[in-house]
Parts: sequence; C-alpha cells; structure tokens
Amino acid sequence: MKLVTLNTWGGRAGKEKLLSFLKKYEDTDIFSLQEVWSAPYDHLDGAHVGGTKMNQKDVMVYGMQEISATLSSHTASFHSHHLDNYGLMMLVKNNLNIVEEGDIFVYKYKGYIPDGDIGNHARNIQYVTIQTKDGLITIINFHGLWNGKGKGDTEDRINQSKNILDFIKNLQGEYILCGDFNLLPDTKSIKIFEDYGMRNLIKDYGVKSTRTSFYEKSEKHADYIFISKGIKIKDFKVFNDEVSDHLPILLEFN
Repeated sequence: MKLVTLNTWGGRAGKEKLLSFLKKYEDTDIFSLQEVWSAPYDHLDGAHVGGTKMNQKDVMVYGMQEISATLSSHTASFHSHHLDNYGLMMLVKNNLNIVEEGDIFVYKYKGYIPDGDIGNHARNIQYVTIQTKDGLITIINFHGLWNGKGKGDTEDRINQSKNILDFIKNLQGEYILCGDFNLLPDTKSIKIFEDYGMRNLIKDYGVKSTRTSFYEKSEKHADYIFISKGIKIKDFKVFNDEVSDHLPILLEFN
C-alpha cells in the first residue's frame, strides 16, 4: 500500500504542476493533503493570513473539486479547520474498504475565529480507517498550529500533540500519522509521539529538509510521518518535485 502526504500550499506553485504530480502518482492508494480550498473566501482578500496578505488569485480556490476530478479513481473526503472552505483532504482508492472517516479538533474548536492573523486558526486531525486482510489501519492527516513565532514548543502545541495522542490511544489496529506539523524535530511536541513508541521516519531516515526552493526561511523541517510498530516499511522517500513550498513524501508499507 502506498501513501503520499503533501501540503499543497493552496496550489500557489502552479495548479498544473500540482495536478500533474497527482496524476503521475495516481496509483498511490492514499493521498493525505493539507492547505486545500473548496470555495473562495472573498472577505479575506487583503487580510493577514499566515504572515502574508491573502490574494485569492494565487490560490486554487476550488482545489478540492479539481483534485477530486484528477484522482477520479479515489474516494475523497474533506474537513475544514477554518470556516467551511479551507482545510484537510484525503483521497483513498475506490477498491479499499473504508469503515470510518471523520475529524476531531485538537486546537480550539470548529468555528473558532482568531484575533489578528487568521493563520492562527483552529486545528483538527482528519482520519480514515480502512479494513485490510490483516486488520484495521487508520491514516491520520494533520496540519499543525502556526503562530507566527517559529516552530518551537508552546503550551498550545504541546497540548495539541497530547490531544492527538489521546485519539491514537483509542484506536484499534495499526496507524499512521502524517502531515505538516509546523514543528522542529527536537521539540517536546514531537517527542510526545516518539515517547509513545511511534517511529519518526523523518528522524529514522535522516531527512534534512522537507521544503522546496519556494521556501526561503532557514528552518527546513515541517513535515513528518509517524507509524505504529506493526507497520512494515517497503519504501520511504522524499520526492524532489517542486509542486509546493513543501516536498511530497512517500511511504510504501505492508
């Protein structure tokens, strides 16, 4: 089974680049995507979002629909974390047996509107549980808290990780947690997952950067894949495709 996780950056690197990449790897069983739009937010044009002013002309405002059309052999699910039109998207091959899918909020709550920069919005995890011949496996998609103060620990980020772990502790079967965590590798917020016994594949494989040339800041870690002990790895790699300011990451597993 193959999994690809990618922060799409809202398609800002170029819609055709992003859609061509997804089409090229459409044999992937599960796509776990962050920063996906499903409709415009006209009232946000010019507002501060993630440290920059929003210009919707740069964004795939109907990214959910365009990605779904490109990957028509997959079942798509979308869960927003700010209002209704911006959030997390997963696509699972139609031949896989989905037994449950949903989301839970791990920072603030659905409908929360932050003061000041809108980038400091609520955060949720999206999950899909699949029945396989060997048992259940749950894929968890995550885009962690941005606060404009770097990627170090804060009380909110530590609590965010604890809330995710509380969800994981109640799962049956194996699990994979992946996405853009907005965290550095040596943080307590990351160590919480390692201390629970999850393998940090970014650490295990010595990955030095998950960012592309579109990202000019010095902190090059953001994206992670954590797996439970029963996941058997066949392949793991960070792609070089510059279809976002994040690099896509592949995990092939049994």
